Amino acid sequence: MYPQPIKKLIELFSKFPTVGPRSAGRFVFYLLNLPKEETEELVASIKNLKEQTGICKFCFNPFDSSPSTSELCTICRNPIRDKSILCVVEKESDLEAIEKTKTYRGLYFILGGTAGQLKKKDIESLRIKDLQERLKINSIQEIILATNLTTEGETTALYLERLLKETPVKITRLGRGLPIGSELEYADEETLRQALEGRR
Repeated sequence: MYPQPIKKLIELFSKFPTVGPRSAGRFVFYLLNLPKEETEELVASIKNLKEQTGICKFCFNPFDSSPSTSELCTICRNPIRDKSILCVVEKESDLEAIEKTKTYRGLYFILGGTAGQLKKKDIESLRIKDLQERLKINSIQEIILATNLTTEGETTALYLERLLKETPVKITRLGRGLPIGSELEYADEETLRQALEGRR
């Protein structure tokens, strides 16, 4: 029923996480009614997202990139960060939430998701091999498994604990200051601070 450009955009928006065809359609018709200048600004911003954003070679956190910057984000480049502690999180917004507490001074590693139901496809989508490489080439003494307290997050943490138990690295978890079923990005800073300090 719709013209091809509308159908194509609905198809593309439907690929976004948690966005179905109905929501995708609302996005498209919203864009269709925007002034031309705002549409062009959005298109330019999407283009700049790919051209001006780098992904850190150590922790996989996105950062402002330019030809003169290094391949590491500002956190990993910071000489006063404690390089003996590595906090493993599921996604970028979890890293951001922990940073806002101004309590944690170590490094991070973004897994890129969860192990879900321990299906091969879910496990292979994670950066587990990269994590193991970090432990080989760096003087990490402690890993904090800061996965979300959801079923998927707990499954992922248990899987990593079993996988890494033979390494000489101390493995800790966030304390139970966070309620079960919660996500880090929605937790307040004080709750996150207590969870970090009460890790086990």
